[in-house]
Amino acid sequence: MSTATATVDSRTVDDTAAFRPGFSRLTSVELRKMLDTRAGAWLLFGVVALTIVVIAARVVGKHSDHTLTGLFVDPLQVPSTFLPVIGILLVTSEWTQRTSLVTFTLVPRRLRVLAAKMVAGVVLALTGFWLTLGVAAVATPFASQVSGTAVWSLPGWLLGQMALLLVAQMVMGIALGAALLSSAPAIVLYFVLPIGFVAIGHVKAFEFLARWVDGAHTLAPMSEHALSASEWAHAGATLALWAVVPLGIGVWRIARGEVG
Repeated sequence: MSTATATVDSRTVDDTAAFRPGFSRLTSVELRKMLDTRAGAWLLFGVVALTIVVIAARVVGKHSDHTLTGLFVDPLQVPSTFLPVIGILLVTSEWTQRTSLVTFTLVPRRLRVLAAKMVAGVVLALTGFWLTLGVAAVATPFASQVSGTAVWSLPGWLLGQMALLLVAQMVMGIALGAALLSSAPAIVLYFVLPIGFVAIGHVKAFEFLARWVDGAHTLAPMSEHALSASEWAHAGATLALWAVVPLGIGVWRIARGEVG
């Protein structure tokens, strides 16, 4: 009687690890996921179309500010409002569509996947930023009735602060999605909580608190003037509450949660 002995090649584990995707590959995969679903594709198309419509409306309308700054700052509210929803869906879809088991089997390091989603979200936000700026630059000659450097003036501090604002909004969306791991509650809270804090800010007893945590008070000046030191402190407190705290909760949940 003979006994068959099964041997396991010790290189199997190393070879499997070697074929795991690198971080840049992970990021490109997460970027592609934003377009793979019908909801994501239509939402992106809607953001681009609405941004162009808003800029076109300002060109043909009677708005007084037909400079590059005027055609860029206000229309940027479109991507800053709706792109974070794609960030939420990017995180929560792994759990609501039951694909987390496949994802974390291929890439067992869960926080690496979350980091790739974060980078992909930032890339999408910056793409929306430059797209809006490009459309505004194309529309400026048709909107302005006069020529000169004032029409094309766009301060560096404004570019930096608006880019930071758009990226911060995206990070807030991803963080909220990671904290809740469910699409519907995360999207609802993303829109409802700021409205609630605006309402609370009108109560005199909570007025001081609103100056630190209400984005309508702390982040809105980023599109108006170069922030002072105290205004940066207020903006930082808001970002800590709406981005750092939920992201910390999300990291803990994703790292320890069961997948299926």
